[in-house]
Amino acid sequence: MSSELKETSLQITGMTCAACATRIEKGLSKMEGVEQANVNLALEKSVIKYDPQKVKEEDFEKKIQHLGYGIAKEKKEFTITGMTCAACATRIEKGLNKIEGVSIANVNLALENATIEFNPSQVSVTEIIQRVEKLGYGAHIRENKKDAVDYRERAIQKQKSKFIIAAILSLPLLYTMVGHFSFMSFIYMPDFLMNPWVQMALATPVQFIIGWQFYVSAFKALRNKSANMDVLVVLGTSAAYFYSVYQAFITIGEHHNAELYFETSSVLITLIILGKLFEAKAKGRSSEAIKKLMGLQAKTALVVRDGIEKEIPLEEVVIGDTLLVKPGEKIPVDGRVIEGDTAVDESMLTGESIPVDKMKGDALFGATINKNGFIKMEATKIGRDTALSQIIKVVEDAQGSKAPIQRLADKISGIFVPIVIVIAVITFIIWFSFVSPGEITPALEALIAVLVIACPCALGLATPTSIMAGSGRAAEFGILFKGGEHLEQTHHIDTVVVDKTGTVTNGKPELTDVIVSDGIDEAEFLALIGSSEKQSEHPLAEAIVQGIQQKNIALLNVDKFEAIPGFGVKAIVQGKEILVGTRKLMSKYDVNISNDLSVMEKLEANGKTAMLASIDGQYAGLVAVADTIKETSKRAIKRLKDMNIEVIMMTGDNERTANAIGAEVGVNHVIAEVLPEGKAEEVKKLQASGKKVAMVGDGINDAPALAVANIGMAIGTGTDVAMEAADITLIRGDLNSIADAIIMSHKTMRNIKQNLFWAFAYNTLGIPIAAIGLLAPWVAGAAMAFSSVSVVLNALRLQRVKLEK
Repeated sequence: MSSELKETSLQITGMTCAACATRIEKGLSKMEGVEQANVNLALEKSVIKYDPQKVKEEDFEKKIQHLGYGIAKEKKEFTITGMTCAACATRIEKGLNKIEGVSIANVNLALENATIEFNPSQVSVTEIIQRVEKLGYGAHIRENKKDAVDYRERAIQKQKSKFIIAAILSLPLLYTMVGHFSFMSFIYMPDFLMNPWVQMALATPVQFIIGWQFYVSAFKALRNKSANMDVLVVLGTSAAYFYSVYQAFITIGEHHNAELYFETSSVLITLIILGKLFEAKAKGRSSEAIKKLMGLQAKTALVVRDGIEKEIPLEEVVIGDTLLVKPGEKIPVDGRVIEGDTAVDESMLTGESIPVDKMKGDALFGATINKNGFIKMEATKIGRDTALSQIIKVVEDAQGSKAPIQRLADKISGIFVPIVIVIAVITFIIWFSFVSPGEITPALEALIAVLVIACPCALGLATPTSIMAGSGRAAEFGILFKGGEHLEQTHHIDTVVVDKTGTVTNGKPELTDVIVSDGIDEAEFLALIGSSEKQSEHPLAEAIVQGIQQKNIALLNVDKFEAIPGFGVKAIVQGKEILVGTRKLMSKYDVNISNDLSVMEKLEANGKTAMLASIDGQYAGLVAVADTIKETSKRAIKRLKDMNIEVIMMTGDNERTANAIGAEVGVNHVIAEVLPEGKAEEVKKLQASGKKVAMVGDGINDAPALAVANIGMAIGTGTDVAMEAADITLIRGDLNSIADAIIMSHKTMRNIKQNLFWAFAYNTLGIPIAAIGLLAPWVAGAAMAFSSVSVVLNALRLQRVKLEK
């Protein structure tokens, strides 16, 4: 029997183009026990679903390293307290090495510290500390600011240093190349720069020290029977370099100048390094959304332990800790108020600018801001379990996933390099045999230009960078796409089905009308009704009681209470028999309600729920409650209609109420009195008629319909985002987010198509131009390097998309 599949993600280093990503993906997918493997070039990350009984995580690392790439790990130092002897250190070391995601754990007894290398996507600092504490010792992180720079920043710095050195060595060679042009004859050219040995001395470090990374990558690719962009770079630059070396040797002692191409190889490598530098910086910008979300978290927490207040790093907070939060501070983690009351700004989660009142027992969410009261709270969720961490995870997963359109690009780039090599060889043969018979120089130039212009970097970056930027920007507006495929599919939606309660409406009924019979005092009537309903747990009863209490009417003691399911309630209050409920209840107890039936029907026609009341068998009046419509619903539905999207409202409510609310918000098509399982059937009917349906609901009652729809959208407040049921989560609880999600999908898909067009255009137009000799190798290098940058910069335009706040 197969075990449950697990998912892991690994940060990969050393990838240079889409062919690298495809090769790793194929290598991982072929491993026994691997269900699915996705490799994202832009994020430099792999996500693997696997059977833990058949394959282990370390096997993936070995496979990736065997393919010629590396795994980025995080290394941190911890101070360990409570150790007394070498056995303690050994015990902690063994315990830490057993944690999934920890590669190496070294514990030093003398220094009382532990150095741990781990995969942060699998295990957090908090979990490491908890394991040490479980073993009976103490641990806290030793923050070394110098080491806090992430691996991507280090890579950028390294690439920058390489570029500066390459540029210094290549500039004199570039100067000699410019001097060859007749229109630049006025430029003074020092004789020593034309010396082949001087040029070789300048070009060699660029070729074999700065460019060594390309040789290593190309060797590893060829060793694994595949080819990537670096194979093309190495072939092109090596051809230019070694031909120049050959020319330098055969012209020793001769008076004429050798035909040298040292500047071609050096300038090419310099330009490619510059392109990589720009690309790395742009990639860093494309993950700004994640950085912004992470930046919302508090860095420290004020905790009370053993009666002592102390400030600790956020990672050291454990479930059950008592935390103190002062006015103006961020709530450190998810929890509940245990003392004090305040108002909390939850706008970063809900988009609502009005602070939410909090008192004892109320839920609190990490990264929200305590506005004006001092409170004590108990930590109930920490680390990756907090609401904000869940949101970050959804965004990361979306950015790391693949849209179906990307599969096509991956397939093309996988076979592209071998085809280009064949084209380049044919080009060389044609030039050497027919165009310039016996002349190796023009044939070599055409060969190098073809090899260099054809590098498929832009093709590999076209889709993932757009998905990263699009899903990241959407997250800033509270729209969480669960994956790239959902971001792609959303732009096909032509029908939106919305649940009524909690989606179109606030989901919280309020007391709207009180109508009493002649001769009955309203205050006394409400006191009796409110006292009776106080005993009920029904949401409508709660709304009645809350409305009556807001009128400052005191409730009375209840002698006897009985809830009659489907009818209402019966109670004895101060010796009087009170009935509150439906027509059926009144009929059951023979109460004459004929005088107010028309009033009741009128209220129901306006979308209100009316409940009749009697005192000692005599009809006394009625109360009506209504679920109020969200302020934004009408505007949001108009926006969807303006986009030619059909809007349907589906609800379990009675038809009269549903139609009244539908008419108020502008929905023409209403399906009422539908059970949760019936909603899924209704969605299937719409799909059978050829419609692409998005279902919008609260993600719990509507789970069957959310699962069946082409796109399921859970609308919530960020606390219960129903991420499992839905493809998209609309955190802000605002119907405008539906239109925003569809707009974001349209803009992202347009951006991807633009990127793919330009990526293909660079290659398909560039190759023939290079083959017929109209593209100098160094120009081809510049075009190739900047094609990747232009694609990434185009994707980053998505980060400036304006949506309705």
